[in-house]
Amino acid sequence: MEKAAPKEYDAYIKGLMDISRAITSELFLEDILKLIVLVTAKVTGVDICSLWLVEEGKNPNKKVIRLAATQAMDPDYVIDRTLCMGEGVVGHVAQTNTALILEKVLDDPRFKEKEMARKLELVSMASVPMTIGGEEVIGVLNCFTCNPHDFPETEINLIRTVANQASLAIHNARLMVRTKVIEQELATRKVIERAKEIVMARKGLTGDKAFRWIQKKSMDNRKTMKEIAEAIILSEDM
Repeated sequence: MEKAAPKEYDAYIKGLMDISRAITSELFLEDILKLIVLVTAKVTGVDICSLWLVEEGKNPNKKVIRLAATQAMDPDYVIDRTLCMGEGVVGHVAQTNTALILEKVLDDPRFKEKEMARKLELVSMASVPMTIGGEEVIGVLNCFTCNPHDFPETEINLIRTVANQASLAIHNARLMVRTKVIEQELATRKVIERAKEIVMARKGLTGDKAFRWIQKKSMDNRKTMKEIAEAIILSEDM
């Protein structure tokens, strides 16, 4: 097995450290995705790196996989694209949780974007699943080269390591977003409950009627219930 040169090893370690920092940071998910593809392309030396995420489709029972980030600047590559699970190389990797290496993308029937590959002169490809705990596939990391390349085991292991780190960073970012949403919902409920108590005392209404009164004010004034509730509380405090 070919060993990485000292400079390559240093770049590899630094790349993993960059992604590790993202795992514990408060970066927005979009920024983390951009960091991942930039670091992966730099560390592996590939020409184009792209990251696809598994998401809920229009049909709740069917998931899709969407292009979420790439460091390529060509407008033909950065346009939003979505595939069904099992469709194309990316869909196959996501569905089977198995890496796939194509020596010549134009010769493989599973590769669907041949027109784009011709324009960007893409030749070889490594597609690696991004998993949580090695089981749940949350996305796919693609690496393309513009020259024939067989992606030796050392490089695939590197891409797998980056993919695993990236999966954790994405997972943490999503958890952070959900936590903030829950905190905001709890804060909104608390404000509305306080405003409801004030309305009940002022107008002699039951809890349900006070809530509907605030709700109607919200609709009539085209403001959120939280904004109406905050105004009620402010008037009480003055």
